[in-house]
Amino acid sequence: MAETPPLLQINDISLSFGGVHALTDVSFSVKQGELFSIIGPNGAGKTSMLNCISGRYQPSKGSITFKQKEMIGLRPNDRCTLGIGRTFQNLALFAHMTVLDNIMVGRHHLLKNNFLNGSLYWLGGARKEELVHRAEVEDIIDFLEIAHIRKSIAGTLSYGLRKRVELARAVALRPDLILLDEPMAGMNLEEKEDMARYIIDLNEEWGMTVVMIEHDMGVVMDISHRVMVLDFGKKIASGLPDEVMANPQVRKAYLGEDDEPSTKPETSGEVAQ
Repeated sequence: MAETPPLLQINDISLSFGGVHALTDVSFSVKQGELFSIIGPNGAGKTSMLNCISGRYQPSKGSITFKQKEMIGLRPNDRCTLGIGRTFQNLALFAHMTVLDNIMVGRHHLLKNNFLNGSLYWLGGARKEELVHRAEVEDIIDFLEIAHIRKSIAGTLSYGLRKRVELARAVALRPDLILLDEPMAGMNLEEKEDMARYIIDLNEEWGMTVVMIEHDMGVVMDISHRVMVLDFGKKIASGLPDEVMANPQVRKAYLGEDDEPSTKPETSGEVAQ
């Protein structure tokens, strides 16, 4: 029986900014249903890779296929329509809008009514369609436990809650693949535990394939199915979490160790990205 092709396939991706090589010949694949993490030291090219997948950057070389469809050349909104959602390292919420309205933005590409029939709100299908989308949003609000802030202005919320709202907006796309760029950065321990639980549930119960950048090694080791390590824009290792962390080259590049220690590495607390 033929093996199922990966949901996401990255082949020999290179990206340069002038004379700076952000990514060099990076290749990897992500299977349907995986929780795949990308780690590496500061400036390793992790966010650049997510930007290439989401369409924010166009690589100078290589191929990106999603559901066996070539992504190079497609606009970011086209990739959303195909089933790719993402969060950002720096929050990208509409600060003046309510939490509910921010999440509804994530449903925009799913709206079928156009300007003409939408203007006939009560007579056409626009009202019915809006009610369906609001019901979907309410499910996400309940799942992420943010019902108590649903009418709050996003810009007035704490950082941890805003991160949760940003995740909600990405989930509102109902993506097959969700890209998470440091979803737990700046959070306290309790907030990180909650976010890790949400990510696992999105993967296992909501059926979303996850590609995550995260620098809390405890989280990466605990919840990832596979891990890839970048260093100076190059892939230096990939595999199961324990195998990757036992790699001497990874320990040298990521943890700053010259020799492989005899004991298992510490996997809790934050390591600088």
